Amino acid sequence: MAQQETASGQIFDRKVLAGIFQFVKPYIGRFYLLIILTVLMGLLSPLRPYLIQYTIDHHIAYNDIRGLVQMVWLMIGLALVQALVQFSNSYLSDWVGQHVIRDIRITLFKHLLSLKTQYFDRTPIGRLVTRNISDVETLNNVFTEGLAAIVGDLLQLLFILGLMLYTDWRLTLVSLSTFPLLFVATYIFKEKIKKAFNSVRVAVANLNSFVQEHITGMSIVQIFSSEQREFERFKEINREHRKAHLKSVKYYSIYFPVAEVIGAIATGMLVWYGAKGVIQEQLTLGTLVAFIMYISMFFRPIRLIADRFNTLQMGIVSGDRLMKILNSREQIQNTGTYRPASIRGDVTFENVWFAYNNEDYVLKNINFEAHRGQTVALVGATGAGKSSTINLISRFYDVNQGRILLDGVDIRQYELYFLRRRIGIVLQDVFLFSGSIMDNIRLGNEEITLEQVQKAAELVGALPFIERLPGGFDYNVMERGATLSVGQRQLISFVRVMVYNPDIIILDEATSSVDSETEKMIQDAIGKMMKGRTAIIIAHRLATIQNADRIIVLDKGEIKEMGKHDELLALGGYYARLHKMQYKEMAA
Repeated sequence: MAQQETASGQIFDRKVLAGIFQFVKPYIGRFYLLIILTVLMGLLSPLRPYLIQYTIDHHIAYNDIRGLVQMVWLMIGLALVQALVQFSNSYLSDWVGQHVIRDIRITLFKHLLSLKTQYFDRTPIGRLVTRNISDVETLNNVFTEGLAAIVGDLLQLLFILGLMLYTDWRLTLVSLSTFPLLFVATYIFKEKIKKAFNSVRVAVANLNSFVQEHITGMSIVQIFSSEQREFERFKEINREHRKAHLKSVKYYSIYFPVAEVIGAIATGMLVWYGAKGVIQEQLTLGTLVAFIMYISMFFRPIRLIADRFNTLQMGIVSGDRLMKILNSREQIQNTGTYRPASIRGDVTFENVWFAYNNEDYVLKNINFEAHRGQTVALVGATGAGKSSTINLISRFYDVNQGRILLDGVDIRQYELYFLRRRIGIVLQDVFLFSGSIMDNIRLGNEEITLEQVQKAAELVGALPFIERLPGGFDYNVMERGATLSVGQRQLISFVRVMVYNPDIIILDEATSSVDSETEKMIQDAIGKMMKGRTAIIIAHRLATIQNADRIIVLDKGEIKEMGKHDELLALGGYYARLHKMQYKEMAA
């Protein structure tokens, strides 16, 4: 079941912000232009009240129609310039944001492709989907509504404050008399909404993990009649998601009316004090009108800054989670450079020890050889270490002690992707992607021709059933191959391996889920596939490996017996008992 995600402790992290801005470097010129436009917006907006004040006091008060018309045209020009700057700022901030998150998403997905299988064993897939989509998208707000917007608002506040003090310091003090109340309210709101936003991100990740996991495992839920229980669990997780969102809505619903009331009080005090000054001819009407506009413009960015700061915080929370993935050092180290022109395929295990958690060894002092043209079979009870053995050959995991040799060379010295291309693996649980049969065989490798695919399909006996499907190789298998039978999916996995012409073939219970007729067809194909190659087979059905050159019996991570079928039967040990049990089952 999906693990529950917990809230992160530290909300703001300069290292995270620095990590995010590493992705801005390719667009640094446009980012600097964005900052310039933001500064320009902060400077242009407060000019309008000043021009209105000047117009009232120097033209309207003296019935100067000509001067009034000139000032009107000047204000229209200023409005057009503001509109152009605002358009450029909005477009550029989104342009930079979208390009940056595109690069982050590409980097993140590439990083995920390089991580060890062990990482995915313990990390819910739904959570990784949330990171790669929702959390990356949230970062866009850092550029569109976050840092640049906060810088612009702060500059606008400073410029407005400067103009107010320059015009009349007494009116400025009256206007800002309620500012401490707004500052306290804004600080409380910022702290509350910060926690609420973090809870929302956690709730979204938990919801995604649960839904993804249960849709994937829907057959298990239905087989065990767990629909109602899982539905109740879903309702609980969804309830937490709703509560997190409503909490943030509650804080917004409280803060903005409070901010409006504080602003209205400040405006009322300004009008009362200013009107008295105008009546007593100690203050001009233009100054009072300008200050009313100033105070409206002054309080608006403060209200927005709180919201934008928390938008930035939300982006930082998402960025922190993304950086934890990007900074993880759980990749298989691809430090090898060895890429020979050809390999024989001789595999040697020398004193190999392996544990998934570096403590509880699942393989203990494994030693065996598999040479070109030979078939080596691994048998044993569930948990004996069979699958772990073959996972080590392709370096899905690395050994803790000892070494694995390919043609006498440690596999860690081979270039990783070269090594894996020389090894063909057919798993018991075949995974097919949504798309055509051809797409699932090629896996995006356009160098593989239709002729090669047809030849491989004919070799393994899959061509007849593929040609009977509507569209043939263009037939859409749907997600996980839902429109095909287990045997058909298995045959396609054989074709997928054979088009790469590997030197080593690994079969992990490749025929355990098919009927007898399909198994016979696959066994014939296996014989052709293994000719001239090194073959390592895991099988529960001992009848399928009786002709193997060497059978290795594993028990609790150790090799108990090794030899040919007849030799092991003659020993009368573990293999003989296992063979006898299966013979009885077949006879029954």
